[in-house]
Amino acid sequence: MATAQLDPTAPVAGARRRRLTGPLATAGAVLGATLVLIPFDPNTEHVPICPLKATTGLDCPACGGLRCVHDLATGQVAQAANQNVLLLAYLPLAVALWLVWTVRRWRGDPRPVRVHPRVLVALAVIALVFGIVRNLPFVPYLRSGPN
Repeated sequence: MATAQLDPTAPVAGARRRRLTGPLATAGAVLGATLVLIPFDPNTEHVPICPLKATTGLDCPACGGLRCVHDLATGQVAQAANQNVLLLAYLPLAVALWLVWTVRRWRGDPRPVRVHPRVLVALAVIALVFGIVRNLPFVPYLRSGPN
């Protein structure tokens, strides 16, 4: 009678699957939210208005973000840039950080992905400057679309 042999890679595969839960769940949530925006066009349908825009009429650095993601998901890159160029510029950084996180988990590296505090401050300052500049009267092309 033959004895069943255990797969020596089974514990490794199970551990890898557990390690990848976070990155894959994050990717799934982002993909799911993006897929919802494909048939639902925030350019034409009512979406909740940004509190800053509702009270002051000014665009915050994130205004136009939903419309930007919708336009990207439907392949309209130029229109996405017209909605929120900052989000479009920060998107590759977010994807790169997610890729580093995923590769580290795949390899079994438990270290969290860290971004140097100076980089975070720089990104925040860029967002703040963008939020100010996009509301200047002589820079109308940085404002978000309808709302």
